[in-house]
Amino acid sequence: MAEDNLTAIDIFSGGGGLSEGFYRAGFNIISHIERDRNAVETLKTRVMFFHLKKAGLLNEYYGYLYGQISRDDLIARHNLANLINSNVIHNEISDQNVDNIVQRIKLTMKIKGIKKIDVLMGGPPCQAYSLVGRARDPYNMERDRRNYLYKHYVEFLKKINPEIFIFENVPGVLSAGNGKLFDDIQRYMNDAGYEINYRILNSADFAVLQNRKRVILIGWKKGNNFKYPTFERMKHSYRVKDILDDMPVLKAGEGKEDAQDYKTNDFNGYLRKSEIRTDYDRVINHVARPHRKEDLRIYKYAINKYLNGERLKYTDLPQRLQFHKNKKSFLDRFKVIDRNAPASHTVVAHIAKDGHYYIHPDINQLRSLTVREVARLQSFPDNYKFEGPRTAQFVQVGNAVPPLMAEAIGQKVKEILE
Repeated sequence: MAEDNLTAIDIFSGGGGLSEGFYRAGFNIISHIERDRNAVETLKTRVMFFHLKKAGLLNEYYGYLYGQISRDDLIARHNLANLINSNVIHNEISDQNVDNIVQRIKLTMKIKGIKKIDVLMGGPPCQAYSLVGRARDPYNMERDRRNYLYKHYVEFLKKINPEIFIFENVPGVLSAGNGKLFDDIQRYMNDAGYEINYRILNSADFAVLQNRKRVILIGWKKGNNFKYPTFERMKHSYRVKDILDDMPVLKAGEGKEDAQDYKTNDFNGYLRKSEIRTDYDRVINHVARPHRKEDLRIYKYAINKYLNGERLKYTDLPQRLQFHKNKKSFLDRFKVIDRNAPASHTVVAHIAKDGHYYIHPDINQLRSLTVREVARLQSFPDNYKFEGPRTAQFVQVGNAVPPLMAEAIGQKVKEILE
């Protein structure tokens, strides 16, 4: 018997921000395709969450989160191996294996009695399109093969033939190669039989407490009377502190991956309305990085300036704390999160290398943000478990589409299709 939901496929899935939003908008995600091993495990865990929730067995999922049952035992107890392995395809998308991946997707569709895919979504890795990335590359990334992953995306369009597709990327994709690259992307999509339009959308307009601009390109089959949806800015009075103040207090090097209690049992309207925190949750993925003594001194200097209404420039530091030779650019490389702002500055994957750009505003904690705190800035729910070591978790969060933003896009796409 066929599923009665609208169906979607998520390619270049990463940690699953897009599919999380579309799940919540009511879509049935048939397949995720992702090359990174740790992200694949995160996606599988989330597939288990939705399956167990639908079956009324959410307490079993929480048993895993809280260390009462191992992941392997959870999979075995509920016969989840076939489900997660068919839904999450661990493979790199390339010329050699697009056909094989499509065959696997169509086999899954056949087994589930699904005749068509409504939505294809995903964004090829964006580092090659980023302005920072191009600044560091003498060839302006022209030789980076990731610039051409959009051609694989178009191959999926041709072979899967969805009604609508969502192509997400950083704003730098518009100017890469003096605009020629984006012209090529649009031409390939048009030639595949789709009308397209795009906007630069900011996640802060979707009640995500983070400024994060992304190109959201939407395409639909030629001949359909569709048009790019209108997104109204969601007005609110929430502040970044609303996602920080109930978290367990940690100093550098403290915390644990497994469940911890919140600082308070009460939680505010933002966390409840956004479904970031529920009555069933505890804190996971909340481990503070250890920091060098010199960096902690810089953090303290930066936080004190922030508390006095100022921002630290690198050249403001005492000479004994200036370890970088570059004193003309990236002067804000040590930056405190503004707890009183309606949205933080953008979270990027570089946070996997160090946390200097994401310093916690509490001088008594004196550390950078944890994976869970950054995930909250991205609007991931607290029951969303990121698998793998901390560095891999940061990469998954830093590259993701905020689920609240993705959900709003999913709801509009659903309206169009229905």
